[in-house]
Amino acid sequence: MNWINDPNGPMYYNGIYHLFYQYNPKGAVWGNIVWAHSVSKDMVNWEALEPAIYPSESFDINGCWSGSATVLPENKPVIFYTGIDPNQYQVQNYAVPENLSDPYLRKWVKPADNPIVAADETMNKTAFRDPTTAWKIGGHWRMVVASRRKQRGMAYLYRSRDFRKWIKAKHPLHSVPNTGMFECADFFPVSLSGDTGLDNSAFGPNKHVLKVSLDLTRYEYYTIGSYFPEARDKYVVGKGFVDGWNGLRFDYGNFYASKTFFDPSKNRRILWGWTNESDAAQDDAQKGWAGLQAIPRKVWLDPSGKQLLQWPIEEIETLRGQNVQLSNQELKSGEHIEVKGITAAQVDVDITFSIPNLDKAEPFDPSWTNAQDLCGLKGSTVQGGVGPFGLLTLASEKLEEYTPVFFRVFTGLYKHVVLLCSDSGSSSLRKEGLYKPSFAGFVDVDLDDTYKISLRTLIDHSVVESFGAGGKTCITSRVYPLVAVFDDAHLFVFNNGTETITADVKAWSMAKPDKMNN
Repeated sequence: MNWINDPNGPMYYNGIYHLFYQYNPKGAVWGNIVWAHSVSKDMVNWEALEPAIYPSESFDINGCWSGSATVLPENKPVIFYTGIDPNQYQVQNYAVPENLSDPYLRKWVKPADNPIVAADETMNKTAFRDPTTAWKIGGHWRMVVASRRKQRGMAYLYRSRDFRKWIKAKHPLHSVPNTGMFECADFFPVSLSGDTGLDNSAFGPNKHVLKVSLDLTRYEYYTIGSYFPEARDKYVVGKGFVDGWNGLRFDYGNFYASKTFFDPSKNRRILWGWTNESDAAQDDAQKGWAGLQAIPRKVWLDPSGKQLLQWPIEEIETLRGQNVQLSNQELKSGEHIEVKGITAAQVDVDITFSIPNLDKAEPFDPSWTNAQDLCGLKGSTVQGGVGPFGLLTLASEKLEEYTPVFFRVFTGLYKHVVLLCSDSGSSSLRKEGLYKPSFAGFVDVDLDDTYKISLRTLIDHSVVESFGAGGKTCITSRVYPLVAVFDDAHLFVFNNGTETITADVKAWSMAKPDKMNN
């Protein structure tokens, strides 16, 4: 319980997964931040340990903010983190385990040569934070620190031969005008084919991903491009990628300050994100709902090379229990059919929708460039031709409350345009104080080939995480129903388009982990 935000430096070390995260041990509001520390053998069952680091030295006396972890080739883990010094300047520090023989690495030590990186006089000393996981190519280690120069987002690059003395590169790894402050930057390689992950220091025939969180907008975006370490030590965004506010996102919903790490035990890259809440949910926060880490996801490059794919880690499926299936379920215009026999407040549901006829899809207006605005304009109750169709999650029996997750198909100039929405506008009967947005993203899929599209949604009481078209478009929502809770929550499949849709549904009641961070 209490306030939780950014996942810091997740890592795998000697058979144990470690997750560090920003935490206020004294209350359900931001402040008194320490690096909380939890450990797991499967990323499902977690045990909370004492904080790894907390303000104690001059270089972090006013806060231990976000950072990363790196496991050195000698199998020695190191934490990088941002400390707030007596001048309120943001400086970069490191910490090391006190006892490497302790499998849980409970205690961490801050060496006396901190801070290892401080902003120079040309930089913004109060906007300089969140050091990345380091990588090594040739004789130099490298890391990035996020910042801004006026309204230009900056990813400053630092190099070191010994991992202790760091020198700023002549040029930043990357910078973008008019984005505002970069924070929680993440830079990692991805394989050109297959779903195998790569260590951060891997370099060769692969692509690189640069993700930044945007302090101004409170969402993130990423690009895919090429990294040139020796000649210029620069990252160059690939052709066709939007490098700015309208770029691709890991998640088009309530998902921020994400961090990835390479899992050598299964050769995969894992993505963590913080699903934050609105300030108005503080009543629930006092009860222990304040901020959650989203379900960890495997992430890899789509075969098209145009985006990343994400999918819940396979270990989550160990929580599956009672299974219900609806095969070839016809959904006529205006119908909603309940998926019975499962715990609708805690469920994993995987659906394939078949669309017999695309001829009646609505024409797509090229001015509809903002998916979220379009979802607000054409919600789940606004009849279309092909769609809206999807799920009514966390629904009350008479639909006074529900959170719809749905597709809508349009006829575009060259191919069909697919929109995925997760709309919390009707999620709660609470009249005041809740942030209830309609989140949405376009889905890059060619329906003319298959006439099918899939949706997987994991529901956990106040969290709805959805993965459209095999993880092409992902949306996380935080919702706070009053009626549709526990045994009074229901799950429906629905279709409000004029065209009949067919659904193949698989749903599993989900058990609680044996250890829920206790």
